[in-house]
Amino acid sequence: MTKKEDYKKTPEPLYYSGTKYGYSARRVVEDFELGYNTGVAVSYLLRAGKKEGNPAEQDIQKAINHLHFELDKLYKKSDIKTGSLAQ
Repeated sequence: MTKKEDYKKTPEPLYYSGTKYGYSARRVVEDFELGYNTGVAVSYLLRAGKKEGNPAEQDIQKAINHLHFELDKLYKKSDIKTGSLAQ
């Protein structure tokens, strides 16, 4: 087996999968074609309170941080300066 195939042996952690329909955070992010910061934020929100040692508040704050990063990036590209982060 090559190193390329090694990743397939490591299952996705259960805290990234829904319990009702089994959707994984990664698949949701891929399906909606989210960018890095938005995708990371969604993943943190979906796992909030499920990963041992990570309280929900911590994951929600991480999601908020990544959304702020994304807004900063969008504001820098845009001529429109609205919202609380615009400068």
